[in-house]
Amino acid sequence: MISSFRFARVLLGRLPWLLALLLLAGTARAQQPVSPVPVVTDSMRTQPETRRDSLRRRFDEERVLTGLKAYTRRKTIAGKVASAIFNFTERKEDRMGIDVELLDRQFDQHSYKIVRSIEIRALDAFGYSVSDPARQPRNILERTGNSLHVTTSRARIRQLLLFRVGEELAPQALTESERLLRQTDELLDARVFVDEQTTTQDSVDIRIITKDVFSIGASYQLRDVGAGVIALRDINFLGQGHQVRNRFEYGRNAPQSWSYEGSYVVPFRNFINAEVRYRNVFQYQEQAISVSRNFYSLNTRYAGAASLRMAQQGIPISEPPPGEPYTFVPANYSVKDVWLGRAFRLRSYDLGYENPGRLIVSGRVINTMYTARPNPDYLNSSLMLSTVGYSVRRYYKDKYLFGFGRTEDIPTGSILSFTAGYDMNTRANRNYYALRAATGNFSLRNGYLYLSGEFGSFIRQRDKDWQQGLLSTEVLYFTRLYHTGNFQWRHFFWNRSALGFNRLPGEQGLLIDGNRGLRGFESDMRGGSRFVVNYETTVFTPVSFLGFRVAGVAFVDAAWLAKQPGQELPFRNTPYTGFGLGLRLRNEYIAVRTVQLLLGYYPRGQTTANGFRIFENARPYYDFSDFNFAQPNTVRYE
Repeated sequence: MISSFRFARVLLGRLPWLLALLLLAGTARAQQPVSPVPVVTDSMRTQPETRRDSLRRRFDEERVLTGLKAYTRRKTIAGKVASAIFNFTERKEDRMGIDVELLDRQFDQHSYKIVRSIEIRALDAFGYSVSDPARQPRNILERTGNSLHVTTSRARIRQLLLFRVGEELAPQALTESERLLRQTDELLDARVFVDEQTTTQDSVDIRIITKDVFSIGASYQLRDVGAGVIALRDINFLGQGHQVRNRFEYGRNAPQSWSYEGSYVVPFRNFINAEVRYRNVFQYQEQAISVSRNFYSLNTRYAGAASLRMAQQGIPISEPPPGEPYTFVPANYSVKDVWLGRAFRLRSYDLGYENPGRLIVSGRVINTMYTARPNPDYLNSSLMLSTVGYSVRRYYKDKYLFGFGRTEDIPTGSILSFTAGYDMNTRANRNYYALRAATGNFSLRNGYLYLSGEFGSFIRQRDKDWQQGLLSTEVLYFTRLYHTGNFQWRHFFWNRSALGFNRLPGEQGLLIDGNRGLRGFESDMRGGSRFVVNYETTVFTPVSFLGFRVAGVAFVDAAWLAKQPGQELPFRNTPYTGFGLGLRLRNEYIAVRTVQLLLGYYPRGQTTANGFRIFENARPYYDFSDFNFAQPNTVRYE
């Protein structure tokens, strides 16, 4: 009786609030608003859902999916099979959007505090979530997959942190560490938290949660009877972050019936990586070893690398008569490459805010020595380059860019650099000059826009002759994320141009196949200049098929190629085009996360007779360009 009286009193006390909520709900139902959102503790927050009433939907793909959902809930054998294959349960991570905030200021209030403790929790690949730490593997497949996986060691995670126990917490160290963890190949996602309950005015306790990918991968591609490709890889060998890659192809039609490519990468402390690499394909063999350290963070002061590469290559003399084989002349050489860079912080006139700009100077020496050469144009040379530049880097977080719901870091900022060099060779010494400028911006409303331009050329001293010049530009734009029911999509636009002038005779020209131009296009056509335009629409669906998230892809590509000798502008020729549809399947838990199955049609230039081609691709076609300095280099002509 007492409990009933208390319940009635509480109900009467909250009756005005209930009436107000019902009134708001009725108004909201008429206007079809978003649902309330839960509060979360880190930089993630819930974004509204935009689901329409199912009774008002037209007969479209969303209605078909609704019917398929109902079918998976049936208790028949067919319904249970469909339920095992398709998963329409909206993930908790997917319901949570992201505050598109500037990461540099996320933990400013904890700068210069002493790190008292660091707690690291490394999660296996299957069944766990950094957004929901209480989540556990739910079925035998997830538990079996985790039993075959070696979890990333805590020592490897500590290698990627910019702070240590007992040291002062530098500005941006927490956000930069979180970004570096997410960008490693062996980790799917990562979160860095400050324990606000135990933090004091002079010390902090930090908690880190990481989630692995299933690092072991293997593939087999059967191309013909007695011909195929075998690939084996492990990007987190023994949980230490070592990367092993092998690719063996057999049954080739070329005079060399097989090819092999392999590499092994070992990470060390202070972000130093060592790599050995071997490649053996038809008329090309390469052995290489390198040690490198890049400007991995905003506060990195020194970067550099040293490498040695030895190659044996066969160069065709000229095009043979029809039906006759090519004649190759050996070009054997070695390349020694060393560079070193230094970044300087700029003074800030805003108290409590560090200037994000960096002034960077670097120098590089490339020595090329030939032991066998096909003609006198292949010269022994020592190229010395020096670069001075200004860089500003900022990072945002968002979802559904190149992944399916995982946190992705978006680089923005600007860069301006000038490179000068001197090429000492056995024929005539040359100067080299290059200029590069790039900028990028991102907003939740307008999307992402990246612009860059680069120009470089050698100038021969004795007659001021410009040689091997190249002007390249790039524009990458993708729209904001659009929503229709459970579907989400973006539009991508990408433009690249490479205009070569005064290239050397016999120099290999530019291709327009694959990632260089038309995706799925197969051709050996080359030219001195090219202009490429790519458009793509990606639709992210709520469908999960055997652990693979499914997205639809449609693309239109066009490429202009200057094929005539001495022709610098490619627009006089008819463009090569490509049109395609397909699926993008992404499994966040395996090493090869994205697989694309596409059907392309190419009206002209394609090697197939009817212009159609079905192809797959495991590499992302689009990617971000960071605003950090790499090694000084000449403008790449490829």
